Amino acid sequence: MEKNSICRLFEVRYPIIQAGMVWASGWRLAAAVSNAGGLGLIGAGSMYPDILREHIRKCKAATGKPFGVNVPMLYPDIDRIMAIIREERVPIVFTSAGNPKTWTADLKADGIRVAHVVSSLKFALKARDAGVDAVVAEGFEAGGHNGRDETTTLTLIPAVREKIELPLIAAGGIATGRSMLAAMVLGADGVQVGSRFVASEEASSHPAFKQRVVDAGDGDTRLTLKELAPVRLLKNKFYSDIESAYARGATPEELRQLLGRARAKRGMFEGDLEEGELEIGQVSAIIHEILPAAEIVRQMMAEFDEACKQVGDLL
Repeated sequence: MEKNSICRLFEVRYPIIQAGMVWASGWRLAAAVSNAGGLGLIGAGSMYPDILREHIRKCKAATGKPFGVNVPMLYPDIDRIMAIIREERVPIVFTSAGNPKTWTADLKADGIRVAHVVSSLKFALKARDAGVDAVVAEGFEAGGHNGRDETTTLTLIPAVREKIELPLIAAGGIATGRSMLAAMVLGADGVQVGSRFVASEEASSHPAFKQRVVDAGDGDTRLTLKELAPVRLLKNKFYSDIESAYARGATPEELRQLLGRARAKRGMFEGDLEEGELEIGQVSAIIHEILPAAEIVRQMMAEFDEACKQVGDLL
C-alpha cells in the first residue's frame, strides 16, 4: 500500500490504527499492532504521567516500528503528559476530547505527527484549521465516549471527505476487512479499530471484560449519560442503575454521583462486570474470539483483499 496516504504519513505497512482505549491500550498491545504492520497507540487517558513514561519506554524496547500515544485533552495532568511525550520523542500523537488548537502547533514544532479525533463535520473543519496532519472521524457506533449528535460512520465519513483533503481515518463499527473496505469506499484513507483489539490477548483490559465482549450480542450496548459525557456501554447492573435514575428524573448532579469515580477502571481493568462501566462499541456483537493482535491484523487484511476481489467480480 505504498500509495496510501495513511501508510506514508505514519510509515506503516497497513492503514490500520489501533485505538488508544482507556484500560485496554498499554504498551504490549501497541507494540504488537505496530510489529504486525499497523499503528499501535498507547492510551494515555487511564495513565498517570509516570506510568505513561514507563509504557512509552517499554513500547520502544518491544518494537522498532512507529507507534503513538492517544491523549484525551480533558484529562488531568495534560501539561505533564505532553511534556513526557515530547521528552520521550514519541513520533505520533492522536488527540481527542478537546480543542486541537491547544497542542497541535507545539507538537508539530517538535516533528510529531498529529491526528485529532472528531465526531462531526464541524469539529473536523476545526481540526483541519488547527493544522493537524490527519483527522479521525468517529461514528456513534463506537465504544467509550462519543459524540452527542449520534452521526453514524456511514454518514460521517463522506460528509467529512467532501470538505477536507487531509488524510482521513474512519472509526466506529470497524472490526473486519469488509468494514475497512466499506469505509475506504466512502472516502476514508484508513481505519481506527478499537473494540476488536479489546478482545486481543495483549490488551491490558481484564480477561473477564474481554470475555464479556466476546459474549455480547446484537443490541447489548447503549449510548447513555449524554448530560455528562456520552458513553457507549454494555448493559449490566450499573447500566440498569443509570436507566432507573433517568426514570425517576435524576439531575445531572445525581447522575454524576451515581457514576462516581473509577467506574471504568472497576469494570474494564478490574473485571467487575456488574458495578463497573463497560465501554465497548456496537461491533462487539460480531466479535467471537480473543486473538493475538497480529492475527487480528492478518485476518483484517486477508478479508480486505478478498472483499476487493469480490467487489471487482460484481462489476
